[in-house]
Amino acid sequence: MSKIKKRLTVTLGLTLAASMALSACGGKDAAGNPAAGKANKPAELIWYTIGTPQKDVDRVMEEVSKYTAEKIGVTVKMNMVDWGDYSQKMQVMTASGTPMDIVFTSSWAFDYVQNARKGAFKPIDDLLQSSGQGIVKALDPAFLSGSKVDGHNYGVPANKELPAQEVWRFNKKLVDKYNLSLDQVGTLQSLEPLLKTIKEKEPNVYPFAVDKNFMPYVPYDYVIEKMPMAVKIDNPDYKIVNVLDTPEMKQALKTVNSYYKAGYIPTEAATLNSLNDVQVTSRWFTDKATNQPFADNLWSASYGYPVVSKPASPALIYNWSVMGSMQAISANSKYPEKAMEFLNLLNTDPVLRNMVDSGIEGVHYKKIGDDKMENLPESKNYDMPTFSLGNVMLTYKDTKDPDNKWEEFKKFNGSGVPAPLLGFNFDPSKVTTEIAAVQNVKEEFWAVLMTGTVDPDKFIPMANEKFKAAGLDKIMAEAQAQIDAWRAANKK
Repeated sequence: MSKIKKRLTVTLGLTLAASMALSACGGKDAAGNPAAGKANKPAELIWYTIGTPQKDVDRVMEEVSKYTAEKIGVTVKMNMVDWGDYSQKMQVMTASGTPMDIVFTSSWAFDYVQNARKGAFKPIDDLLQSSGQGIVKALDPAFLSGSKVDGHNYGVPANKELPAQEVWRFNKKLVDKYNLSLDQVGTLQSLEPLLKTIKEKEPNVYPFAVDKNFMPYVPYDYVIEKMPMAVKIDNPDYKIVNVLDTPEMKQALKTVNSYYKAGYIPTEAATLNSLNDVQVTSRWFTDKATNQPFADNLWSASYGYPVVSKPASPALIYNWSVMGSMQAISANSKYPEKAMEFLNLLNTDPVLRNMVDSGIEGVHYKKIGDDKMENLPESKNYDMPTFSLGNVMLTYKDTKDPDNKWEEFKKFNGSGVPAPLLGFNFDPSKVTTEIAAVQNVKEEFWAVLMTGTVDPDKFIPMANEKFKAAGLDKIMAEAQAQIDAWRAANKK
């Protein structure tokens, strides 16, 4: 993954863990004094983080440790666990009591809310006050308020884009080739004339690049992501509905089904894990993605050809966007105060943040001016997922980035509108059996419905019948009771 591309992977996600092992302390001499050279030995923080293991991790952490030992009396040992293995391995290590101190967690990998409730993470309310004030000052307040679990903070969110805004992305080579206007693009239905043109003129291109993870945007906030329970964005009574029964979703699925039947969507969409290979070879016209400021520049640089986008939704602040990248302190940490000191430094000190992110200056990158950088050939041995590592707004800009990049990020964050369920976290403990059964039904119907593979008029009733038998109504009733109590407690 290129350093540019990895900066985009933002609102899809990650899980980052850090363990801290107790360093051996020196003994005493005959007079009872600490042994020479060992009295102030730094504590070693063992850091588990998500991402493709990098060749130069130990080399970089040696330099990081020199810096942190002097600054706060700690050294750092990083262990990277590959993307697909991270959640499972972290669950196993947590269950077995493996020493951990700083744990990356998120809404999509090594689940933050679930593991906070299991007791895997230490509450950090007091630590933020005593050793994390730099974090508190740097973050938009919505990050910390939106990531509370049952009234407490268990993780430090990465300072990155706060709202989630969906966009339609376009391969600009094809837009220009056929002189297509994007002025009227907005709704799902508005794509039709453009898709028709590409289908007729480019037989080897996917007009609409859709995989099994696709969901059309509808104005609802989901109680559990990609499960049918949701609250309408502008509904003041916070009533939970089955989103498959809403007019907005029914219309959207009819439109996607018409696109599938017209040949705009890949026939195998419901089973495709991703379309990265299609994007790399530019054999696509449009798809849906999550936005951030100057994302078009980043996508274009990553793919090697121009990409442009148009908004498909408002910029809304959801739980999952707030919790998209976090670091928690393990409940069995031996050095929780030092762990928080390290997180505070990582999120406030540009020298440390950029060393962890980009490697050793002069080896992996070179600085261009005060706050821009250029990768050197050795960067291939240390290519880290930027968004998983802390305050993104401290990282050096690429030479092609505009000078006002981080100011625009702050404006974008300020423009975000809180979704209705921001700060609410459903406790599934009373309905775990029903949730497992509903999950099985979802696996059967969700992807084929969302990708347009099947006729929604026929399959929505079939899905709903099975959802009902699996206990969806009981889950919705429990969720509604919890939301009502949360609203009352928070004067919503």
